[in-house]
Amino acid sequence: MNTDIIDEKNALRRRVWERLDEAGIGRTGPVTGKIPNFTGAGEAASRLSEHPRWRGAGVVKANPDKAQHEVRTSAVNEGRLLYMAVPKIAGHDPFYLVDPADLGGVSPDEAVTGRGAAEHAPRTRPELMRSVDVILCGSVAASTDGVRIGKGAGYSDIEMALLAHAGLVTDDTLIVTTVHDLQVLDEPIPESGHDVSVDLIITPTRTITCPPRRRPSSIHWSTMPEEKIQAIPALAALRSQQQGTRASS
Repeated sequence: MNTDIIDEKNALRRRVWERLDEAGIGRTGPVTGKIPNFTGAGEAASRLSEHPRWRGAGVVKANPDKAQHEVRTSAVNEGRLLYMAVPKIAGHDPFYLVDPADLGGVSPDEAVTGRGAAEHAPRTRPELMRSVDVILCGSVAASTDGVRIGKGAGYSDIEMALLAHAGLVTDDTLIVTTVHDLQVLDEPIPESGHDVSVDLIITPTRTITCPPRRRPSSIHWSTMPEEKIQAIPALAALRSQQQGTRASS
């Protein structure tokens, strides 16, 4: 990735985190360095739950951050199958399967936490997963044209790329982020050509539709650091599989 874009994104993150902490929007304290757990997250979740595309969804893939806790709880309470990424996409089965029909004896509110999923949800991998109707992303900031940035580790984009490679993300998949109003920017956010856009930004007070749509594709190996590939078994296995296929053809 272009180092100038990385530097610009990092500077923007710092500026947004500073703005949020000055405004005291964190529900549990400062948000710098995190996906902001913002005041009003419950209201944003309620707003999303009223959207027609959400109402028609059967399968949701969501980030595990606290800011999106109410959305995940809503998904399970409403009978939707929920996938959550294992932290750092670790292991060969890098997603938790939270099935509302089998929560392992815990409440939906507990089942959708990071600890609850780790203790009670089985793990799965893209080859065994169902097509995803809604992808929920946590964000540090999002612009009104649909560009978003997270904390900078890139896990959300890799998760979406793995699902897209498996054919589980289509043009019909809705990609959404829930954020505080102060996280929504009218200014451009620096982006790379392979960055995925969100279709909807939901805040406690607004629902913002974001054209144009840029969908996740497969893994962009040329931009993926070798140490990242080696740290994520699903990535390393996929690359080995593709290399083996090319060698045998």
